Amino acid sequence: MFKKILKSQDYKLIVSLIVLCLIGLVMVYSSSMITAITRYEVASDYFYKKQMVALIVGFFLFFFAAFLIPYKVFREKRVIIFILGFSLALLIAVLALGHTAGNAKSWIVIGPLRIQPLEFAKLAVIVYLASAFTKKQPYINELTRAIIPPISIVMIICFLLAMQPDYGGILLMLGTVAALVFCSGISVKSMIKIFFIGLIAAGLMFLILWVTGQLGEVFSPTRLGRFTGFVHPFADADGNGYQLVNSYLAIGTGGLSGEGLGQGVQKFGYLPESHTDFIMAVIAEELGFGGVLVVLGLIFFIVLQGLLIAKRCTDPFGSLLAIGISTMIGIQTFVNLGAVSGILPITGVTLPFVSYGGSSITLLLFATGVLANISMVDKFKKKYKQNGTNASHLKSV
Repeated sequence: MFKKILKSQDYKLIVSLIVLCLIGLVMVYSSSMITAITRYEVASDYFYKKQMVALIVGFFLFFFAAFLIPYKVFREKRVIIFILGFSLALLIAVLALGHTAGNAKSWIVIGPLRIQPLEFAKLAVIVYLASAFTKKQPYINELTRAIIPPISIVMIICFLLAMQPDYGGILLMLGTVAALVFCSGISVKSMIKIFFIGLIAAGLMFLILWVTGQLGEVFSPTRLGRFTGFVHPFADADGNGYQLVNSYLAIGTGGLSGEGLGQGVQKFGYLPESHTDFIMAVIAEELGFGGVLVVLGLIFFIVLQGLLIAKRCTDPFGSLLAIGISTMIGIQTFVNLGAVSGILPITGVTLPFVSYGGSSITLLLFATGVLANISMVDKFKKKYKQNGTNASHLKSV
């Protein structure tokens, strides 16, 4: 039985994920070795070692989720309550006890650990909405029963993110939620209604921030500078446009073939977030267009494979869960590349599986493990049905 389960696993997804993470690990070292010494006054391999530990933990979680936890466990009410409650508790805790970095209070620091509650919240919302929309299929177009209650939970989470503030996190959250709503089976008429309800909810959020006196803090000139700087970066090349201008220089210098691994110049203090938000600029400078193409190709393959898993899956919950995870990875990649290339404001969103970040890499690997489990279970069941096996053998899967 176990051998047949192993044969049903999606090894193309696993191999591409391992290759992408290894490339990311190498680029984290290359992009952070100067920053570690000059900016943080630690050893050159400091971030590399921390990322390696996060990858080890992340792949342990990946294989645990892929092989040992049936994805249907996440549909259980008590599991959903725990995941949502834990995420909300972290988001509230970060406002009171969080560490401020990059003009946002987005991290909880416990000794050597830095936890970013947003990463837990993204996965929690996907699990919750996939379960909620699956259960509400018989009346999915009744907005007051099927859509508004779960979306209200999402709005509470977005409000807590706005208090940090984490605009990038809100963008990722709403993009993933929109994809899940779109694929939930609701009609076009209902989607239009949801759009206007969303506008009203956004207005209420602004009103609450204004009444509580937080509007000026959330939309301070320093924070808004991240949004305005990408429009005319060279007009303020030493200020709000500094990171984007140096990102352009890195990309332009790399050209087709790149300067060579480890030979980039922009990471020498010119590109402040070279190992996190702007790691793709370093990849472009050192590995050129070919390196960028390989990284994006691997991410695209993982996203595409996830969407194909969702299409093949016969279980509505598994299908929505796969759509949510795949969309989350795709949107995060798009927002990161948009910031690096200047087509979107800089929001502090990292490149999935490549950028430095313990919370991000471990939660992404766990989520991808769930994706692999959906694929494995679906293939396993289809093989058994084709062989005419009694359905009782499938209860444990």
